[in-house]
Amino acid sequence: MRNWSVLLFFPVVLMCQPEPPAPALVRGVLLEHDPQTAKGEFSVRRDDNHVLRYSFDAKTYVERDSQPIEVSRLEPGEKVEVLSDEGPATSLRYARTVHVLAPAPVTRTLTQGRLRAYRTPVERLLPAAPLSFSGVIFGLSNSQVKVHTRQAGDQTFLLRQDTRYVEDGDLVDAGALKPNLRVFVRAGRTLYDDIEAYQIVWGHILLPSQRGK
Repeated sequence: MRNWSVLLFFPVVLMCQPEPPAPALVRGVLLEHDPQTAKGEFSVRRDDNHVLRYSFDAKTYVERDSQPIEVSRLEPGEKVEVLSDEGPATSLRYARTVHVLAPAPVTRTLTQGRLRAYRTPVERLLPAAPLSFSGVIFGLSNSQVKVHTRQAGDQTFLLRQDTRYVEDGDLVDAGALKPNLRVFVRAGRTLYDDIEAYQIVWGHILLPSQRGK
């Protein structure tokens, strides 16, 4: 009887042992992050499927392709390396630096967006049917931009390799896009009825159709 008591007690002791602390340097896949840019949390899944959560603030350094970015520009699915230490008053570890090691796996939306530079031969047979929208950016990623418009509500635009970005009349990189920017978008529909952005304009100089409004 005593032996059975020992056997039953042994797994309980194992379950009550504290989980080993997370290492300072972790590599894994980003699962999600808070939309805030100043302060919040994000989670990473390691290769052993163990999920770790981290806190971040404005001092957390985030880098992709040797360029500093904000936490809000990180994409779920990206492989990242996180250097962290113990938080001052929380069980979460504080992320000092986050380096993006590899991009997120390609999905159909991404393929139809950034990775496709030109219209397919089938799409060239379709009417161009250009669309125009104006509004304020409320969501942003490497493959798409979300704009709140007054005339059509919230719209999601896929970004292409040949999407043109114009700020104050000058061509700029996609990295110049920021949340809360008021933009004018020229776009068109794909075979899948998604909307692709051909040109995004903001600043003091807009397209002629926007002048005087």
